[in-house]
Amino acid sequence: MALAQVRDVAARAGVSPATVSNALNHPDKVSEVTRERVQAAISELGYVRNDAARQLRQQQNLAVGMIVLDIGNPFFADVARGAENSLEELHRPLLLGNSSQNPRRELTQLQLFEEQRVAGILVTPAGDILDRLRQIKDRGIAVVIVDREAGADEISSVSTDDVLGGQLATEHLLELGRRRIAVVGGPQHIRQVAHRFQGAQSAAAAREDAQVRLWDTGAMDARSGREATRRLLELPSGQRPDALFATNDLVALGALQELARAGVRVPEDIALIGYDDIAFTASATVPISSIRQPAEEMGTRAAQLLVTAIDDPEAGVDHQVFTPSLIARESTLGR
Repeated sequence: MALAQVRDVAARAGVSPATVSNALNHPDKVSEVTRERVQAAISELGYVRNDAARQLRQQQNLAVGMIVLDIGNPFFADVARGAENSLEELHRPLLLGNSSQNPRRELTQLQLFEEQRVAGILVTPAGDILDRLRQIKDRGIAVVIVDREAGADEISSVSTDDVLGGQLATEHLLELGRRRIAVVGGPQHIRQVAHRFQGAQSAAAAREDAQVRLWDTGAMDARSGREATRRLLELPSGQRPDALFATNDLVALGALQELARAGVRVPEDIALIGYDDIAFTASATVPISSIRQPAEEMGTRAAQLLVTAIDDPEAGVDHQVFTPSLIARESTLGR
């Protein structure tokens, strides 16, 4: 069965196609009786309006595109939820893309969103894309960087102070008497990872007997956490770390799995702390300490900044930086 068109609704209601359009888009221009006739015809025919075509004719698109590093990470799902809830109130649909930490895939998705003429783009960069984002903004599409400082005066951003987060995690481990700390996570081109490691180094610099070493991983997922931890456990016992700082909670969960498989006690033999404080950390077999980021609040704020930029292209640039906090659990404190 063919889809009903505006002309079909008009014929059923006994009005012109222009009157149907006004009833849908400018209801104040038609009488209440006419609106009721049009709505009755729509219901009878099962007519569904084509917003994409309407927006194309009007040279506008209400949709917002969002590209996250890893949609499999609950942290980014929470960020996206915050953005989506905020945009939903303004009747702006959210189109979600996943770069999977791959800079080339990220560029492809940016190109796709630009071709779709979205009103704005929220992006957590996997690569160095500032020049590309400047091009997109110059072409009239608003841009906000999420979960990373923009590093540019002309692009707004929402982030957490990841250097401070790395310091908090490492200082917590040092205060518990840990001195050989492995920072597990990567790749280093992801700025959040580099900043968290920078914070760990800064905290360790205050203790002459503290050692911090980076164990780079190819991705920020549980499998990478397991593989890196397996390599760490192959070190001679005197060189093994006595604490692991995973640069996100998925890596921490993978590390915990490998430590349990190898019979290593947490935290007695090796203490473990993650980053993001996703829901799974509290319910792990050994509840995992973590550095909390306000994920949904970050998504909400990013969407608000983007809508401001869409509505007023001359609006000022804003860089919102949230403060992380330490959530200590059994993986560092013990029972």
